Amino acid sequence: MDITKKSTKDKIVNLLKKEVVLTVNELKELLDITHMAVRKHLIVLEKDGLLVTNEVRQPMGRPIQTYSLSEKAEALFPKNYDGISIEFLHDIKELYGNEAIQRLFDKRQERLTNEYHTRMHSKTASEKMTEMVHIQNEKGYMAGYSQIDDNTYELVEYNCPILSVAREYKTACHCETDMLKHVLDADDISRTCCRTDGDNFCKFVVTFDKE
Repeated sequence: MDITKKSTKDKIVNLLKKEVVLTVNELKELLDITHMAVRKHLIVLEKDGLLVTNEVRQPMGRPIQTYSLSEKAEALFPKNYDGISIEFLHDIKELYGNEAIQRLFDKRQERLTNEYHTRMHSKTASEKMTEMVHIQNEKGYMAGYSQIDDNTYELVEYNCPILSVAREYKTACHCETDMLKHVLDADDISRTCCRTDGDNFCKFVVTFDKE
């Protein structure tokens, strides 16, 4: 998500989504605006119920006030359930059991893999990662990546559009990891952080064969 095209309020919300907790000084540096401007926007966001504030005690001096997003702020971020309904899944499980749920997610994984695979044709590892980020951002995942070494990359998804579903059906996370591995044609991929485990974002380490 390109926060440069957003309002200052939107930029603050996006920064808190990614960094989780920030102080006024940190926001000032990241946004390159004055303390007064930062506090003005924080007051509005807090009034709207979008912020959680905490005081962090310091060994010396006054406590530092930190800011993070409230549960209400989750509504500001994309929620693309891709045709998945929790109630619908509950009904299927009740009628046909867990095996039917697994088959549904497997089918979804197969469909997405086939859909995305064509966009990876003749691309290098770094080009595949860039394209994968584009794909995930089209779906609302607020994704980004960094390169660790010649063959290893780290993919981070700051938002999960199907979080409610994934919390109840962990197989959704497993299927996404498998989908990424097959679409990227990676030698190995491991999920090191997951929103359903209480982490603030989902993170993957992607390893490609040496070219």
